[in-house]
Amino acid sequence: MAANAPTTPEGSPPARGGVDQEADRRAKLKRLRDELGIDPFGGRVDGLLDLAAARQRYDAEADRRHKADPSDDSRPIVGIAGRVRLHRVMGNLIFMTLRDHSGDLQVAVSKKAVDATSFRLARLLDLGDVVTARGPLATTKTGEITVWATGDGALALASKCLTPPPDKHSGLQDPELRCRMRYADMFTHEQVVRTFKLRSRIVSAIRRFMDERDFLEVETPMLQPVAGGAAARPFVTHHNALDMPLFLRIAPELYLKRLLVGGLPRVYEINRNFRNEGIDRQHNPEFTSMEVYQAFGDYMTGLELTESLIRHLAQTVSGDGVIEWAGHAIDYNAPFRRVTYAELFRQANGFAMTEFERVRRRARDLGLREAGLDDWLVVNAVFEHTAEKGLIQPTFVLDYPSAISPLTRPRRDDPALCERWDLFIGEMEIGPCYSELNDPDVQEARFRQQLAGADEQEATFRSLDSDFLDALKFGMPPAGGLGIGIDRLVMLLSGSRTIRDVILFPLLRPQAPAEGEAPPA
Repeated sequence: MAANAPTTPEGSPPARGGVDQEADRRAKLKRLRDELGIDPFGGRVDGLLDLAAARQRYDAEADRRHKADPSDDSRPIVGIAGRVRLHRVMGNLIFMTLRDHSGDLQVAVSKKAVDATSFRLARLLDLGDVVTARGPLATTKTGEITVWATGDGALALASKCLTPPPDKHSGLQDPELRCRMRYADMFTHEQVVRTFKLRSRIVSAIRRFMDERDFLEVETPMLQPVAGGAAARPFVTHHNALDMPLFLRIAPELYLKRLLVGGLPRVYEINRNFRNEGIDRQHNPEFTSMEVYQAFGDYMTGLELTESLIRHLAQTVSGDGVIEWAGHAIDYNAPFRRVTYAELFRQANGFAMTEFERVRRRARDLGLREAGLDDWLVVNAVFEHTAEKGLIQPTFVLDYPSAISPLTRPRRDDPALCERWDLFIGEMEIGPCYSELNDPDVQEARFRQQLAGADEQEATFRSLDSDFLDALKFGMPPAGGLGIGIDRLVMLLSGSRTIRDVILFPLLRPQAPAEGEAPPA
């Protein structure tokens, strides 16, 4: 690299004379080994600070005294590591900016302050190389806090980057490429690291909240002999030793209810679920949710728990409990709106949900299928198309029609409605809650009713779990059960617009094979 030739955070400089950049980096790799005797893939280093912690060690008074009297040096000495994102050679002084998960910090390497090998290494570094540095903290003439590498071995290579980091002009702004190259995305865009650190904080805060309320965290099977707990198409696999089909979990519900039967009164699971269905802004085939069951509770105890939890998370994340999402300031401090399904349907459509002929005309006007469907299925299709729009602020939609919620306890005062709510925020469903059925005969009848009403396609992913029915016959206490979509909740609390922005490695289409490469089997 020529002296005074800066590179930028977007990527490596253009290849010189058309030379392939990876080949150029491999040539440097060989020089490091052969000429400098450096292992380009490093080893153990103790006592390193992350860059943010190192920056906080800066002592302005010690720096001022040293500048006035070089013999008075009480500046803090730190050891750091990071990936090179800026590199500038200025004769006998080399500046580089390192990046790690906590941010950026500048390192200065002066030919006078380090051994010859360290200085030659500094000149040969490329963007993306992972290095360690050790030295005192001081400021430059422009006031930037800097680690001034000092002493023998003050700069070391921890891992040579052979593939140049992509810049924004070579495609790292492309959403799919960013997900596919998440490692490069995290290096290039600091917000990505902040989002995933926030996700971890949110999940930890959920666990603390639930534990403090005496809920017991449990783990239930991901490989299940019956795909139950939801009406969704499962992923199917096969266990060779037992010669039996198995399904990746679509929901943990039926196992968690077994634990209520067994005497655990309050259980929850933050679980990975798998559904062999579509991919869009809100859906990924592999997703995380939390399911909660409370013996002797109902859907209203679940409502109070959910509202308290989400408000707590929002206040933990933002401080004031107001978070911007998609151009809207969502206020989690205010009491969440509560509205019945019937009332919301009327507000959106101008007539009652029980006016079935008008509902069917409305469905036809909207281009929705209605012929051959049960009246209530048409009602729900119209509801989802009209009434769910505009639910930006947190809104509990209560008392769904029993006909579309066959596994939920009916309301005693009106069996046509059931004890169920769904929570909507930002026009997304965050999760449902039910007063659970615990009569085994009614549950079996509802299972069979679902199967009988399913068409051939639906029948492939609906099931009757006889072992679960046996558990109910042993006696399950009345209970409330709820589910919360963790990925969507993180979207809201982090301001992310798509689910793949909050999943480290979302499912993507296979890449097209490179020229001359065989396609994947």
